[in-house]
Amino acid sequence: MTFLASANLLRHRDGHEARVTYVELFFDLVYVFAVTQLSHSLLHDLTLMGAVHTLVLWFAVWLGWQYTCWVTNWFDPDALPMRIMLFGVMLVGLIAAAVLPDAFGANGLIFAICYVLIQVGRTVFIVLHLGSKHPLADNFQRMLGWLSISAVLWIAGGLASGDVRLVLWILAVACEYISPMIGFRLPGLGRSRTSDWTIEGGHLAERCQLFVIVALGETLLITGATLGEHTHWDAPTLIALLVAFLGTAAMWWVYFDTSSKDGSEAIVHSSDPGRIGAYFHYVHVILIAGVIVSAVANELVILHPDGRIATPAAAALIGGPALYLLGNGIYKAVVYARFPLSHVVGLVLLAVLAPVSYVTDNLMVGGLTTLIMIVVAVWESVSRRSAAQARAAL
Repeated sequence: MTFLASANLLRHRDGHEARVTYVELFFDLVYVFAVTQLSHSLLHDLTLMGAVHTLVLWFAVWLGWQYTCWVTNWFDPDALPMRIMLFGVMLVGLIAAAVLPDAFGANGLIFAICYVLIQVGRTVFIVLHLGSKHPLADNFQRMLGWLSISAVLWIAGGLASGDVRLVLWILAVACEYISPMIGFRLPGLGRSRTSDWTIEGGHLAERCQLFVIVALGETLLITGATLGEHTHWDAPTLIALLVAFLGTAAMWWVYFDTSSKDGSEAIVHSSDPGRIGAYFHYVHVILIAGVIVSAVANELVILHPDGRIATPAAAALIGGPALYLLGNGIYKAVVYARFPLSHVVGLVLLAVLAPVSYVTDNLMVGGLTTLIMIVVAVWESVSRRSAAQARAAL
């Protein structure tokens, strides 16, 4: 404890934007595996209950990453104690990711214990380092209180089964997702204010952006691996590959062409960067969920391009892009204070496609959703660039 308390782990703030470090990028590799596990789990259980299970586990994966992301925003990940802590989180996270496919089965308790070790263990480490006098100490003590409450729910869920486990884990996710919205308010400990969260805005935005890259990269990995499973490549399979690739590229374009840079500036120049940073994390969980579902859709199209549409396949093929556009639209509403018209039109077109999809096959629906994403990407790119040129001309 003395070693922790004496170590200067806080990031050095010199007025320049803090950059993402190599150890943070290394840390993210565990989450590449976790995202892959989630998409495969959803593909193998493409039912309503399977989707609910995947959603709960995705929130857990995201929250574990998100809370660590905030810690590495305040504290220097290159400091030796921080590196050791991050490697410990990675090791436990690797085990948690490995058991994700059976988290609602026999491995539920293992997953719960690993998750609690990550969330509570990391926070205890920071509380011990800060002591009681540091300006951030009260915030982390409140955070530890809420994570301890959720820990009871996670472990209880791991010991339970079936619907009881699902309900307990939903409550645990709600504790961790909603508690920052109320400043981690606890009796006797008060509440935190976002204005006290002295974050490095550019670093936080870049961390979110890198996770989007991780998710899109996982989509490409699944696309390539699925193609490799085919014994011979016929025309429908190759067209399906092209559709999947173009759809993923359009998703990249919608997010990264202009809004990612503007998102970084929105946090940096905000009068309350902590609040905007929190909004980013709330929104990105929806956006990246869309990428995960789209990865499942790509695999379906490549494996069965001429397969007739069933409701689960339609939900993946249309729901993935819809979630992605919804998440992007809310994200851009935070950045630009306006939900883009291009995204509204894209969501309407996807809604129109839903009933039509039942009269055609997977490849046609995948092709049409890709076309819609390309239209949104081009529209949004032209719109943002025209607006930027108009501002520059003033």
